[in-house]
Amino acid sequence: MSKIPLRVLLFLCSFSVLAQEYFPKNDGVKTINSNFTAFTNAKIHVTPSQVIDNGTLLIKDGKVVASGTQVTIPKNTTIVNIEGKSIYPSFIDMYSNFGVEKPKRESGGGRSPQYNPSRTGYYWNDHVMPENTALSKFKFDNKKAKELLSAGFGVVNTHIQDGIVRGTGTLVALNTEGGNEMAILEQNSGQYFSFSKSVTSRQSYPGSIMGSMALLRQLYLDADWYAKGNSKTKDLSIEALNKNKSLVQIFSAGSRANGLRADKIGDEVGVQYVILGGGDEYERINEIKATNASYIIPINFQDAYDVENVYLTQSLALSDMRAWNQEPSNPKILADNNITFAFTAHDLKSPKEFKTKLMKAIEYGLSKEKALAALTTTPAKLLGKQSEIGNLNKGAYANFLITSGDIFEKKTTVYENWVQGTQTVINDMNTKDIRGDYTFLVARESYEMTLKGELSKLSADITSNGKKRGSKVSYKNNWLSISMTSKDSTQQKFIRLITNVTQGDHLNGKALFPNGDELTFYAKKVGSKTKDKASKKEGSSALKEITPVTYPNMAYGFKELPKQETILFKNATVWTNEVEGILKTTDVLVKNGKIVKVGKDLSDSSAQVIDATGKHLTSGIIDEHSHIAAASINEGGQNSSAEVSIEDVIDDEDIDIYRNLAGGVTVIQILHGSANPIGGRSAIIKLKWGENANNLIYKDSPKFIKFALGENVKQSNWSSFERFPQTRMGVEQLYIDYFSRAKAYNALKKSGKPYRKDIEMDVIAEILNKERFISCHSYVQSEINMLMKVAEKFDFNINTFTHILEGYKLADKMVEHGVGGSTFSDWWAYKYEVNDAIPYNAAIMHNAGVVVAINSDDGEMSRRLNQEAAKSVKYGGVSEEDAWKFVTLNPAKLLHIDDKVGSIKVGKDADLVLWSDHPLSIYAKAEKTLIEGVTYFDIKRDEIMRSRIKTEKAELINEMMLAKNKGLKTQPIKKKEKDQMHCDYIDHESN
Repeated sequence: MSKIPLRVLLFLCSFSVLAQEYFPKNDGVKTINSNFTAFTNAKIHVTPSQVIDNGTLLIKDGKVVASGTQVTIPKNTTIVNIEGKSIYPSFIDMYSNFGVEKPKRESGGGRSPQYNPSRTGYYWNDHVMPENTALSKFKFDNKKAKELLSAGFGVVNTHIQDGIVRGTGTLVALNTEGGNEMAILEQNSGQYFSFSKSVTSRQSYPGSIMGSMALLRQLYLDADWYAKGNSKTKDLSIEALNKNKSLVQIFSAGSRANGLRADKIGDEVGVQYVILGGGDEYERINEIKATNASYIIPINFQDAYDVENVYLTQSLALSDMRAWNQEPSNPKILADNNITFAFTAHDLKSPKEFKTKLMKAIEYGLSKEKALAALTTTPAKLLGKQSEIGNLNKGAYANFLITSGDIFEKKTTVYENWVQGTQTVINDMNTKDIRGDYTFLVARESYEMTLKGELSKLSADITSNGKKRGSKVSYKNNWLSISMTSKDSTQQKFIRLITNVTQGDHLNGKALFPNGDELTFYAKKVGSKTKDKASKKEGSSALKEITPVTYPNMAYGFKELPKQETILFKNATVWTNEVEGILKTTDVLVKNGKIVKVGKDLSDSSAQVIDATGKHLTSGIIDEHSHIAAASINEGGQNSSAEVSIEDVIDDEDIDIYRNLAGGVTVIQILHGSANPIGGRSAIIKLKWGENANNLIYKDSPKFIKFALGENVKQSNWSSFERFPQTRMGVEQLYIDYFSRAKAYNALKKSGKPYRKDIEMDVIAEILNKERFISCHSYVQSEINMLMKVAEKFDFNINTFTHILEGYKLADKMVEHGVGGSTFSDWWAYKYEVNDAIPYNAAIMHNAGVVVAINSDDGEMSRRLNQEAAKSVKYGGVSEEDAWKFVTLNPAKLLHIDDKVGSIKVGKDADLVLWSDHPLSIYAKAEKTLIEGVTYFDIKRDEIMRSRIKTEKAELINEMMLAKNKGLKTQPIKKKEKDQMHCDYIDHESN
């Protein structure tokens, strides 16, 4: 093999260190060497699917001239014979912050309102910065470049990782010998987005994911309005956004759920994002596939948990344990479903970890061809640079790796990484691979030794008579030096072994003893890491035992989603909530998701018959005011957030869905919180546990929005003095102002004249048009009166006052206005404005003719609403039937869905609960909870699930203990507390 010193190769490629061709050449000799370089007798991976055996790669001036078996080598060519070695295209990372310092959080506490932007001439929101360019912040980082080069990367797409709209990225070649004139492949290589606010601004809006989504929607609408020439002012941000539309649009989602949310926005505005995933896409792979998006996939697979502490391990969620087991299979599952994806080193502590993580994905079934594509041709194509990078075809940049063999084998050594024809030596190509198992005899004592690890960082396992010896290894320039502890290791004495590695597989050298004696030693190679291979095979087979994904992929998830059934309940006590009242010994037939018959002695040969003798059958409980099953609750950055929607942030993995089903709840309204007078739009969902977020949403349900009064909206309990309003008087004027503006907006919209579409005004106009209903957080009598008068002034009605603990004071006025009351059963005195609350409130409003519901506003209370309803029997003497309607038919009426749910009537949805006892009893248990004829909770099935969960946890704990025993890294258990969201819950900011 031809051996060329590094300095010579660097001279041959000296063109890469020169500045622009027009740079003055008056400071020395400037002759440019224009020789070719040919790498011969190599296995060349031109692309993942095109491999040339015994081929030649010819390069010149930083580009590939030819690759093949019949390459004509010009006379002025330096030939490098790399027989037995392989060449691969260097890797590409299209999600990086290389050379771009991460912005630092602005000093000072708190946030500022949205009307205090830090700049003029740009978009009103500081977190929207499409005018930013990575190039303006870029400084080539030699140290980081060498780390990436050692990991196999040759090109990175870097950007400023800050803000919701982050500006454009820059495509950079990791050429450490050239300046930016060589390294910058593309100044503006993509436009970047996220849901996270900028750390450089204290502007408060948005403060939630749903706020970020609303902001992006409005931005795109404004950009379209601007592009049509309708704006009267200049906006440099929107101009940049529109200019960058032709670039690849990259969205930093970071999780499966956020990826789907990002794609939802993209679909609405006609943009197909390339999505940075979270590694959990396998959990809902069909949804991921349906996005038609390409993905950038991190491979920061979790380490096993340290489960030796029995008590702490009890707090470990099954979903987290599964993630360790399942995540490495994510790339394979994506590939099997023909989803286009590229890999990224993003989120790894160091690029050094990249190969280990990548190897794990391959161990879990990802093909090597797909792995190589995800690092080369796929990112190149997504960036529109497939003719220049990611392959070794003629004309592409000379970006390639020289390896000892298959790059995806653990033992393979990466020798060199060439970028634009510039060589970086990672491991000396002439270094002999001495890894393996040896036996040797020193001073009549037998030793066994395994040399392992990377050639540049070898380690040794040395044993004698079954006792392990401490050792340290140095291996450079084919000289091997090993120091190992002697027999008398208590005195820290060492035997030193030294040998020059030349020919053959054995080691000949000298042994130097602590007393100065010197002997020869001979180490015989007995195999090639046979023990290590065996143990590794055993370990990896355990890891490949993948726990099946469930829906949702956590405790109590279904292996297969339950199906709609034909069911006949026999001999039940049926609470119809209709004029028939409570029917004894009655049958109910369910078919095709509907109630088809109610009566005695019913039969159906196709039905599953359930003996309900001695049991009670009711319609499902409906919670008018809930905050479970949502990833965001409050968007408090503005005094009105009508533009946001809870439907955007449904959390289909919230365990409270299952717990509510176990309490007989089938429908809930997830309300926005009470951070501002005008909150966000509601989501009415059916608790179809296991279904995805979209399938939980009650189809074609009426439109609702949350309003709020009292302490929360004027921020008296937040000690905030930055946002209007600060008083109850201010709240009233805010409503008048917004409704007046919406009235004018509505008139312009209906006039047929051009208008700037404003999502917030559209929603408030829907209220004026009686197309959207208000559910209002309320406590104090005076404020309730105020809002009814404001509504009447604008010719609409408030639909529901929720909480309304002073409703008993003005029940007659509520009846006159036509508003319902959804209240707590017996909450009082937990803050100043509820000091006048009484437990008779629900009964008094009911007796006055108000449609009354009992709600939860609490994830714990919501699964005991049957007992909350019972309290109105005690406090006020409400009949049992009417009390039961407080949590079934009445909330259905308030939500305008009582034609479909809320009672047992032929034609209505089969949303039913079979109770073991009287449903208002504290002893009653929901034995079965059905939604549209599907049994989503079954108490017997629940017992089986609990047993399976216990077994699965035990198996995963055992696997983790085995992993730790094998020396694999572990992570500590951090106890997680589930957030219980209420009206005043403020979302944690994600930046």
